[in-house]
Amino acid sequence: MSKTHSTDAGSAAPRVARRHVFYIPGYDPIHPRRYRELYRKEGADQAAISGYELSLAARPAEAGGRYGWSVTGEMEGGRVAARIDVLVWSDIVRRSMSHTIPATYLQLVRTAWAYIGSGALWRLMRLRKGPVIAALYPVGFLLLQLALALLLGHWAGRGLALLAAQVPLGAEGTILAARMMLESAVHLVTLCVVAWAVLRWFKARDGKFFAYYLMHDYAYSARHGGANPPALEARMAEFGKEIAAALTGDVDEVLIVGHSSGAHLAVSILADLIRAGRVPEHGPALSFLSLGQVVPMVSFLPGAHRLRADLAYLSTSRALTWVDVTAPGDGCAFALCDPVAVSGVAPPRRRWPLVLSAAFTQTLSPMRWRELRWKFFRLHFQYLCAFDRPGDYDYFRITAGPLTLGARYAGRAPSASRIETPVNKFTSQSPAAA
Repeated sequence: MSKTHSTDAGSAAPRVARRHVFYIPGYDPIHPRRYRELYRKEGADQAAISGYELSLAARPAEAGGRYGWSVTGEMEGGRVAARIDVLVWSDIVRRSMSHTIPATYLQLVRTAWAYIGSGALWRLMRLRKGPVIAALYPVGFLLLQLALALLLGHWAGRGLALLAAQVPLGAEGTILAARMMLESAVHLVTLCVVAWAVLRWFKARDGKFFAYYLMHDYAYSARHGGANPPALEARMAEFGKEIAAALTGDVDEVLIVGHSSGAHLAVSILADLIRAGRVPEHGPALSFLSLGQVVPMVSFLPGAHRLRADLAYLSTSRALTWVDVTAPGDGCAFALCDPVAVSGVAPPRRRWPLVLSAAFTQTLSPMRWRELRWKFFRLHFQYLCAFDRPGDYDYFRITAGPLTLGARYAGRAPSASRIETPVNKFTSQSPAAA
């Protein structure tokens, strides 16, 4: 059913001269400098393609680990000064990653049980197979690594055991038993040594395979059945304080950008702020842009009561504008799946999100699309990059242009191919109601 989406709280005066952007990354252990350099390079490319001016200036690191940069944009008849801050939780990500091979395989078993045992995996497949395949990939590839390691270890062990069989032993009466013990010991030791070496070889090259990285990612959400770990809840509260402070500052718009797993963190942070009355009625426009979201991977788990409650609450709020952008070409995201509706918690009079497609096959030239089509992880970041055939989604216009998010998409109809079917089995919004 088509829905009307109103503009944001600041739509009466939608022009922006000053903007404060908070970027919430996904599950990423990398230093936030990566996002600044990505913005610098891709922003320059998009400005050259689209014919506007964009300049970036680094800011020194601030107390509390805050990291960001400043941007000046001249486009669409306006000049905008934007401050962009990365809300860093990469230290939590790094601590959550198991540094041992056995611990990662234990994570594999626990995570597979969390999704298969709860039935969440089969329901997720009814939405989009791409992100489910992405979730199954680390499981399958780690098991393949283990099978190959054991097979190579077995072959090597058999070969050395045959050599050991040629070793002269003692008296004839003890030869048979001693030979069998020697062969078994050589086979077992060789199998373990070779298998361990093979597993270490794969782990050392995970920068190409991403199996360990993705396993840690899915295990982090599954470990608590969809609930946020205490350390993450504490960090989200800190993020909320920073956003609340910006909402009392001298800016025209406060824009929250949540990418990948960062999208569902942003949902809960913003829901907490609005519930607590920390969004000034006559303050800056509050806008939320979710990109490449994977919300169902968490909201479909039995313990994700908080996230489901926050999705339902935020979807009816008049205090913000929420635009959700995905693309069917992104195999790591739940493309065009309305995160509120598919989670089974859509209230009768919801307003958000406005679900739009970045339409990679249309906004990237055929040559560029052929170049990127099978680079799945690069495509998952395309929302933050330049398009050589840009449509109405432009990350740099949104973050450094003179229109609020609500004004930019005022009157825009949601994507006709969006998915709103509620397929989630777990819809309780509090542990008591489960």
